[in-house]
Amino acid sequence: MKRITLIIAAMFAMAQINAATTDAAVNNESATATQVADVVDQNEESIVRLPFAKKDEDQKHWSITPSGFYMGLGVKNGLDIINNTFEVGLLNVIAVNYNSLHGQNVSLGVGIHHRSYSFKRPNMLARGENSQIVFVDTYPTEAGDAIKKRSSNLNLWAVEFPLMFKQRIVKKLDITVAGILNWNVFARVDNHYEMNKIESETRFKNLKQNKVNFDVMGALTWDDLGIYCRYTPGKFFKDGFGPKINNTWTLGLFLAL
Repeated sequence: MKRITLIIAAMFAMAQINAATTDAAVNNESATATQVADVVDQNEESIVRLPFAKKDEDQKHWSITPSGFYMGLGVKNGLDIINNTFEVGLLNVIAVNYNSLHGQNVSLGVGIHHRSYSFKRPNMLARGENSQIVFVDTYPTEAGDAIKKRSSNLNLWAVEFPLMFKQRIVKKLDITVAGILNWNVFARVDNHYEMNKIESETRFKNLKQNKVNFDVMGALTWDDLGIYCRYTPGKFFKDGFGPKINNTWTLGLFLAL
């Protein structure tokens, strides 16, 4: 009887050991599967970040993202007859960004830029026939007829290549500086006025603008929204092909995205 009891006890102990081993194996397999899934998820994580998406700044060194929408007005121009300057653009349609994870960011990208110069009355831009030289003229007048709805604007479109550095000062407060190489791809003059109740509108392009110039820009942002200042030292026109427009300062709103 004792032998039968010992045999039964031994069989029960073996069953317990086998059950424990099976549970451990299942748990190990589950843990392994979870680890593999985590690794796959990490490997599948993209470095491309969409605008306004959450910035995992504490996790990634490299990212590819658009950034730097700006819109501003001129505060100083090199030519006194300019009334005001308006500009708008996106510094980085796409850019490669490196994050040190210690408050510093460096990026290099390509963007788009538009700037418009508006001239004070009675001044307007004109160009002679069969000539590429742009000069400052006045609106035509006739005795007893007043000129109405006058505007003369010089417009420029450019592709820009900014090299930017951003430094975190305190939580959410950043300062950004940038050197910008501009490729001025297109320029046009738009004139409009009304005389004798007849509206006249003229446009001319194929201007002799400088194809390349260099700007300096600085921005102060809080949680991606802030102000910026931009300085353009270079001349708009090539020498001898238009009025001297340079040393332009603009100030406006900056959205880092």
